[in-house]
Amino acid sequence: MKDQFIISTKKQLEEWFITGCKKKEDWKVGTEHEKFAYKYNKKEDVFMALDYNSKIGIKVFLTELSKFGWSEIKEEGNIVSLKKDNQSITLEPGGQIELSGAPLKDIHSACKETNEHLNLVKKVGNKLNITLLGLGLRPSEKTETISWMPKARYNIMKKYMPKKGTNGLDMMLSTCTVQANLDFSDEDDMVKKTVLAVKIQPILTALFANSPLSEGRPNGFLSKRRYIWMHTDADRCGTLKVAFDENFGFKKYVNYALSVPMYFIRRNNNYIDCSGASFVDFMNGNLSQIPGEKPTIIDWEDHLSTIFTEVRLKKFIEVRGADAGNWRRTCALPAFWVGILYDNEVLNKALQICKKWNYEDVERLSLNVAKKGLNASINNYEVKELAEEFINLSIIGLKKRELLDLKGNDETQYLNVLKEIIKSKKTPAEKLLEDFEKKWNKNITKLIKEMSY
Repeated sequence: MKDQFIISTKKQLEEWFITGCKKKEDWKVGTEHEKFAYKYNKKEDVFMALDYNSKIGIKVFLTELSKFGWSEIKEEGNIVSLKKDNQSITLEPGGQIELSGAPLKDIHSACKETNEHLNLVKKVGNKLNITLLGLGLRPSEKTETISWMPKARYNIMKKYMPKKGTNGLDMMLSTCTVQANLDFSDEDDMVKKTVLAVKIQPILTALFANSPLSEGRPNGFLSKRRYIWMHTDADRCGTLKVAFDENFGFKKYVNYALSVPMYFIRRNNNYIDCSGASFVDFMNGNLSQIPGEKPTIIDWEDHLSTIFTEVRLKKFIEVRGADAGNWRRTCALPAFWVGILYDNEVLNKALQICKKWNYEDVERLSLNVAKKGLNASINNYEVKELAEEFINLSIIGLKKRELLDLKGNDETQYLNVLKEIIKSKKTPAEKLLEDFEKKWNKNITKLIKEMSY
């Protein structure tokens, strides 16, 4: 197969990224979103996280979903994902259900895809007594009580994670996010989009903050998910520092990716534990697990998938730093990024706003928004003011696309929920905390019932 050629030089890796460049008229957007799965115990009036093999469990849930035209993908006899057209439904380590959406031409299509997916999982969930919840962090369960999904790569990761940070297992088992995937036309375009995304991602973390509860009570954060990711593995998580380097581009990203320790390789449908090994050694035929063998491009793609920075580069740009939430915010996330990244004039204006922000500024802001949300600040500018400015720029970018739905509405409609957040001066997390205290009387069961899809 042409995709199986052997990698022996860094130049080949740079060229792999270059093949991702697309003409502007071919740019698309993809959305990925995760949600927690629960079963309701009526006798005890509690929601319990699904395990894999129970009578009401993840395996049964996936089997039922597959009846709606989805093909089952199995690993060692276990269903671990579903595929249909260019979409896939996958499992995160703790049984979080993720839709990896298709690359689509407009936000109308992306939001339609999201709604169809949520309607499907709700329909199947109602049949099985399964509830799906969009939050950035499990609101009540302790991480150690969550069952692992039967995927070999997760067995490798769960052994390695505790060696690298304090919250790796929390990240894997107890967090959910929504992300968008965006295209670029050439290296310069990639650089501008990546630099902007890296710098303003904490602003989006604030707007989408939705993880203020842990073990049934407030945890002191608005986005505890963001804090957890910052303490997972410094080698592969957090702010993409290389984006601040002079002459950042494909070459520098390749060097960064090669510096990230490996997790595994796949051979004959088996995962081989290579945690902590060097991909450069692999390229030189010096990987101890398979001496003399060199990587294929598939190995490189696998390796890139184990980099978990807030902004990640593949043959497209992934923006990954928002807490999961309701369907409106799930549609708003890709809309925001398309509006601000896909119009060159808007992109340049946005870059000017954050031109002087350095890596330390952005790292500090990331921690501050996790605690303070829109009340955080950077270089004496309040996040709530910056968020409004960037939203308005995104609106301009979306208006200029002039893409209308069947009712004649353009794509700016999907940003209304973000405008509402700015107007209220409250993040979703702050609203959730208010409701938790007053409306639900600190009852997690009531919270899940009202906030579920």
